[in-house]
Amino acid sequence: MKPTLLILAAGMASRYGSMKQIDGFGPNNETIIDYSIYDAIKAGFGKVVFIIKEEFLKDFKEIFEAKLNGKIETDYVFQNFDIKQFGVDIDIERAKPWGTAHAILSGRTAINEPFCVINADDFYGLDAYQKMVKFLTTEVSDSNYSMIGYEIGKTLSDYGSVSRGVCKVNENGILEDINERTKVLRDGDAIVFEEDDKQYPLAVDTRVSMNFWGFTPAVFQITEELFRDFAVQNKENPKAEFFIPLVAEYLVKSRKADFKVVPTDSQWFGVTYKEDKPIVKASIDQLIKDGAYPDNLWN
Repeated sequence: MKPTLLILAAGMASRYGSMKQIDGFGPNNETIIDYSIYDAIKAGFGKVVFIIKEEFLKDFKEIFEAKLNGKIETDYVFQNFDIKQFGVDIDIERAKPWGTAHAILSGRTAINEPFCVINADDFYGLDAYQKMVKFLTTEVSDSNYSMIGYEIGKTLSDYGSVSRGVCKVNENGILEDINERTKVLRDGDAIVFEEDDKQYPLAVDTRVSMNFWGFTPAVFQITEELFRDFAVQNKENPKAEFFIPLVAEYLVKSRKADFKVVPTDSQWFGVTYKEDKPIVKASIDQLIKDGAYPDNLWN
């Protein structure tokens, strides 16, 4: 059975100012998602499931259905504010979604096979998809998950600091810990993170998580149990978010599952701000010139 690609596309995109998930970056208005799905098909994924807000269903279907018809199976699931479906029996007021780990719970009704999770607005590169398919078809189990580990030097912005999940990996390539560093930047030729007004160096090949995870459906039940506790604990905190690394940390610390950190040397790029758009467009143009993608992705 071919693995499934689960795309997190329900985010608010507040810093970008519009729906960056369906903004055009390629020469024929291709979205970043288009390039992700193109690479996923090439790598051997059999289905793509979009996690979206229900009100965006028409837009997504108009953009993706015709071009993907006959190439890969598609499905749509909705992230919403109904937390009673997960067994939370109190009312909690929220203005924004509960985060990425809550989002993947939306996929539990659509996925029965090994799957990987990615962000809609991140470009990951073909190598990452090929390595994830290999893992999901030959190694994955309910106690053996994975994440793609990017070299930190290939994930930075030229326009200021970024947040990165910095991974501590043991000699067997297994994740021991993820530390969220909220201010990572270049300082001349060096890479540093800032904390308490001090700078600390990071090796250029330090592995970081860019939210590219490999799971079996067993993760849904564990995530739901953790989410119930998280929601109740944070009922008075409307900005608290339940992220995938929190689930990974629980599984690692409780020894319920290992995470293999699968290294890639791919260049990552993504869009957070409007200013990122021309850089992403230029990066895609260069990949087309280099022959990585055709001029017209789906023709």
